[in-house]
Amino acid sequence: MGREFTSNLFPWLVQEERGVTVRTVPADRLVDAIDADTDLVAFSLVQSADGSVAAYDEIVAAARAHDALVVVDATQACGWLPFDGSLADVVAVGGYKWLMNPRGTAYAYLAPALRDRLRPDAAGWFAGGDPHASYYGPPLRLADDARRFDISPAWFSWVGAAPAMELVAQIGVPAIREHDVALANRFLTGLGRPAGDSAIVTVDVPDAQRRLEAAGIRAAVRAGRVRASFHVYSTEADVDAALTALTG
Repeated sequence: MGREFTSNLFPWLVQEERGVTVRTVPADRLVDAIDADTDLVAFSLVQSADGSVAAYDEIVAAARAHDALVVVDATQACGWLPFDGSLADVVAVGGYKWLMNPRGTAYAYLAPALRDRLRPDAAGWFAGGDPHASYYGPPLRLADDARRFDISPAWFSWVGAAPAMELVAQIGVPAIREHDVALANRFLTGLGRPAGDSAIVTVDVPDAQRRLEAAGIRAAVRAGRVRASFHVYSTEADVDAALTALTG
């Protein structure tokens, strides 16, 4: 996918010198592009550039029909969009986005069948079955579960991650999705755009970035458009302030 975030492109592209062929297609054509020559399908569940939500179930079904592995980058989804990660072979999530963790945190799901096919090349003491008994010397004694692929943690980042994850669990991802998408649609409707299904929206309003900055509102510019993201800490008053800045 040409507009895929590069963290889910470069790891595959650097393998081309080993004979790996990478094909990119628009997100809305991904299902139809999966064929008998496909070994692995990698995609973002929610696109960073414009907030579009992938047809997750359909992509997984198409991949399984051709015995292809499924790798999902859920960084822009996990925390607001409910989904069944166990349908994929790999799910990777950066914690500092919608999970509201400090930078330095990340999460991964590896399907049990895939774990047996992978070699934990980055294994260190924290990958041991008992990390505190894995400080020194042989033999190799890795964890039996996916933690054998883990690395030494960024300790202080995880101290901050714990209360953030507790808050997400307390509110519940379905309730967070309802809140976030409602605010996004309030924003879109106020600009005369049709409602959508994502907490991330992009708008093409003349001089939008300057207008927002003049009103003290921070928004990112992605792929040449202003991108706005709405989460549990956003309010209707925040949306209305942005609308006033853009339409006033």
